[in-house]
Amino acid sequence: MNRAVTLDDLVLTGIALAAGLALAFLSRTLLLWLAQHAKRTRWSGDDVLVDALRTVVPWAAIAGGIAAGAAVLPLTRTVQHHINQVLIVWLIAVVTLSAARVITGLVRTVTQSRSGVAGSATIFVNITRILVLAIGFLVVLQTLGISVAPLLTALGVGGLAVALALQDTLANLFAGIHILASRTVQPGDYIRLSSGEEGYVEDINWRQTTVRQLSNNLVVIPNGQLAKTNMTNYTRPEQQLTVLVQVGVGYDSDLEHVERVTAEVVTEVMREITGAVPEHEPAIRFHTFGDSRIGFTVVLGVGEFSDQYRIKHEFIKRLHKRYRQEGITIPAPTRTVSLKQPTATVPHPRHPEDHQLPR
Repeated sequence: MNRAVTLDDLVLTGIALAAGLALAFLSRTLLLWLAQHAKRTRWSGDDVLVDALRTVVPWAAIAGGIAAGAAVLPLTRTVQHHINQVLIVWLIAVVTLSAARVITGLVRTVTQSRSGVAGSATIFVNITRILVLAIGFLVVLQTLGISVAPLLTALGVGGLAVALALQDTLANLFAGIHILASRTVQPGDYIRLSSGEEGYVEDINWRQTTVRQLSNNLVVIPNGQLAKTNMTNYTRPEQQLTVLVQVGVGYDSDLEHVERVTAEVVTEVMREITGAVPEHEPAIRFHTFGDSRIGFTVVLGVGEFSDQYRIKHEFIKRLHKRYRQEGITIPAPTRTVSLKQPTATVPHPRHPEDHQLPR
């Protein structure tokens, strides 16, 4: 300390601290007002930015007030240097945490906007957060005068050993990145695996993919296994799809009349049932002369995979009712079995000479 602390020094230091606190309070109030207006916009990214600024700006104002107060006091260079370093590390930590929050929030917003609101690809969010925090940690070390080159070298050598020990984990990690990058599967898609599991993709994280079945059960599939298995995606390339319903009518039916009535029922179902495709054109295709009926296929349009059950249900009910009103029969399968009793065989009489004994 070059000189003794005077009353003026303490007053100026108190003013600097009070100014920093007042600025922090005012900035937080202003940003709170901005946050309320940001919620009214459609883009969710402004909410993330304002929320991050609500953390950075008040702490920066407080750090500025402390730095100004320390500059007024007659401190030695060593003490002043340590105080400045502590404040810089403090600001770097706050900025790093806020940047991690902003960037991960933006990544989450982008993944949800492209994948649907049904799920979130947390693998990208977690990787982004780790990268931002690691960069902030290296900046703190460099600010404190610690060389990061030996640390990076040690991490490189140790990373090789870790990679060998965590082969399965890393395989699942890169498989998940590959799945999302190739857009083969996205959260919200309805998939069916060759092993029989099917459902909506809830989340793809660094190790596994979570699938929610229609029964509301969760199926957990390792990313490596998902990348290697045969899979049907019912959401891509488009979410709408067609389903087939097999119908049969009697041989005495007027097929033109059957086709017209069936098309009317299809149009009614497409227009009135939730989840159907109103612009879908009715398609009826006769294809089989069966044992007791003429079979045909009705093509229905549905908005997504799970809608087909409700649409099939309503279509079959309304078609059955309409057929009864129109007198169109749907014959039950019949089979005629003919039973024949085998006739008894009468032995042919032998010639009398056959009974003579040889001489």
